[in-house]
Amino acid sequence: MTSETATPQQPAISFTESATAKLNEVIAGYPRPVAGLRLQIVGRGPEGLEHVLSIVERGAEPADDAQVTVAGLNAPVYVEGRNLPYLGIVTVNYRNKGPNISGLEFENPSPVWLDPLALRVQQVFDTQINPAIAAHGGFVQLLDVNDGVAYVQLGGGCQGCGMADVTLKQGIAVAVKEAVPEIREVVDSTDHASGTNPYFKPAKK
Repeated sequence: MTSETATPQQPAISFTESATAKLNEVIAGYPRPVAGLRLQIVGRGPEGLEHVLSIVERGAEPADDAQVTVAGLNAPVYVEGRNLPYLGIVTVNYRNKGPNISGLEFENPSPVWLDPLALRVQQVFDTQINPAIAAHGGFVQLLDVNDGVAYVQLGGGCQGCGMADVTLKQGIAVAVKEAVPEIREVVDSTDHASGTNPYFKPAKK
């Protein structure tokens, strides 16, 4: 296993030998100059944190991320600044799972949320909201909780859906406020303009 030498301010990201070899292969074969790799959290759910590791092209380096150097890896790793408290100790492994399948596996002992209030909201999503809207191919993610406001993002069939505002105000917000009275507002942070497969399409004006 190879790992970076961390300072107290840096996360300690580890890559197995198989992951290091595969990622060096990907970096070498990338058609444009590579600045590094980026480790992010892209979701939270009953199974825990969901991660992604992506290529960062030269000139597109994320300014707010922590940058770490990993022994044996031919590029630095940018660790998502917004979720840095949840990415302190992550191990990345690679197993060949067949063509067109990532094969990357992430081991992260961090809890889904460090904030107890956010954790309670997440539990409402996991047990009530997401099972209900899954029938329409949609899902909702909790992005943050700050000063009694829950910031959410809708995905799948809910992104770009003409009924998204109704779903948020009459469904999601009501359920969250009933279960977690400390939440006074639920804010939709979704980019609905980029939705590609809404269950209900917005009416043309």
